[in-house]
Amino acid sequence: MKGYKNCETQKRVDVVCTRRLERYFSLTEQAIKKLRIAPPEKTLLYDAAREFLRMASAYLEDARHFKESGHYVNAFAAVNYAHGWLDAGARLGLFDVGHDSRLFSVDGFD
Repeated sequence: MKGYKNCETQKRVDVVCTRRLERYFSLTEQAIKKLRIAPPEKTLLYDAAREFLRMASAYLEDARHFKESGHYVNAFAAVNYAHGWLDAGARLGLFDVGHDSRLFSVDGFD
């Protein structure tokens, strides 16, 4: 199943429509713009943070490719993997994201 480009309502949870996909792209792009690499340069943790960001960016690029090809379900999966790398990096302290619980899953975690 490729998913659907159009759906009547956002309340449907069983379809991946353009609006839902664009929302996830937007959240992930905002998260990438907001984060700052926390560890000092020339450290192993800095290198790890760069790798997490590289993986997130690669999955986001894959998601764009899938979307352009009309494969909305694969695009949705890839954009969520991208955001997962960002969330993991934030929770591990590789990224400074402030306390932004709208873009990152950092609630109750210090």
